[in-house]
Amino acid sequence: MKRANAPAAGPAALAALLTDFGTDDVYVGVMKAVLLGICPSARIVDLTHAIPPQDVRLGALALADAAPYLPAGAVAVAVVDPGVGSARAALAARAGGRYFVGPDNGLLSWCLGADAEAVRLEEPRYRLAPVSDTFHGRDVFAPAAAHLLNGVPLAALGPPAESWLRLERPAPTRRPDGALEAHVIAVDRFGNLILDLAREELPARPAFEVAGRPAVRLVRSYAEAGDGLAALGGSFGRVELAWPNGSAASVLGVGIGATVVVRAAP
Repeated sequence: MKRANAPAAGPAALAALLTDFGTDDVYVGVMKAVLLGICPSARIVDLTHAIPPQDVRLGALALADAAPYLPAGAVAVAVVDPGVGSARAALAARAGGRYFVGPDNGLLSWCLGADAEAVRLEEPRYRLAPVSDTFHGRDVFAPAAAHLLNGVPLAALGPPAESWLRLERPAPTRRPDGALEAHVIAVDRFGNLILDLAREELPARPAFEVAGRPAVRLVRSYAEAGDGLAALGGSFGRVELAWPNGSAASVLGVGIGATVVVRAAP
């Protein structure tokens, strides 16, 4: 009989991996091997392994974007962990019908809403031994995810975590003149500038200014933009600046942290 409050093991068991490991080394492959060794029926999805090294905030953003598309009962394993081997806790949490496993450094926090419950991964039975001081992805996080997929209850993995580190969510600010000051929070591989501004926060007729360039057009799609700088609502609901068939980041010479001013056009 399936244990209560645990994901279903078997053909439906899904583990989704997100790391800053890249794919040049063996780290991701070893994590998968450990996971499959404990839960052979698991299916593994690689969300990304191209998070910039040690960039917890970008990892949190990517995980929060991907999480709503994971099926119920899936286990997301996220490892962007500059504090590995320190006193930071290792967490497993349940939120929104899904499970999240990773370091307690804010990486999971944007996925953990009011319904979340979490534990500290301290139960030796559900770790590899010995636990390396530098590779908790292999020795702590992958085993925890596999055991969850095998039906081990969350509470069995360790004591409750009453709190966890929460990253502040990026958000635009309002200037005294009424303009919104948004910020570039990510640059994708196409050079699109992703803003901390939701599409629904835009005024009816927005006018944009970035890197001294006024009057960026608002369009519905990249195709509608043609060959020039344009703003549009991206696939995850945030406004982005794009230069179709080119790179907005390269053309403008800006990146993460750049300011974009948004006003209501007269």
